[in-house]
Amino acid sequence: MASKMDLDNEAIADINVVPLVDIILVVLIIFMVTAPMFIKPTINVNLPKAASGDQTAPSKLNIALTADGRINLNGTFVDEATVKTKAMDEVAKNAEVQAIISADKDVPHGKVVGLLDIVKGAGVKKFAISIDKK
Repeated sequence: MASKMDLDNEAIADINVVPLVDIILVVLIIFMVTAPMFIKPTINVNLPKAASGDQTAPSKLNIALTADGRINLNGTFVDEATVKTKAMDEVAKNAEVQAIISADKDVPHGKVVGLLDIVKGAGVKKFAISIDKK
């Protein structure tokens, strides 16, 4: 029979995973709490549907025209002069900048053309019109 002294000097052969599980759960909770902060706010625009359309690269000029005629530039409502100023700033940084225009399907065609005219007048040569796939 082994003496009490022999049992105390024996190496611990088990791995305790409880602290690891606790740390992983805390990290999971942190990610769950902070994830909504990284989601971009969007504006609901009822885009027209089309069967043809390609993916577009992300742009610094995301312009949305709402059904009530307001202009949203990169998440904030602005006027036409601000759109032109921001477009000119982006063209100065990158001559190949692309403007992505999203217009509600109930917006009159003339307003969309007017917005395109403002963007092209600021020097933007490339633009894309957002759609929903059919």
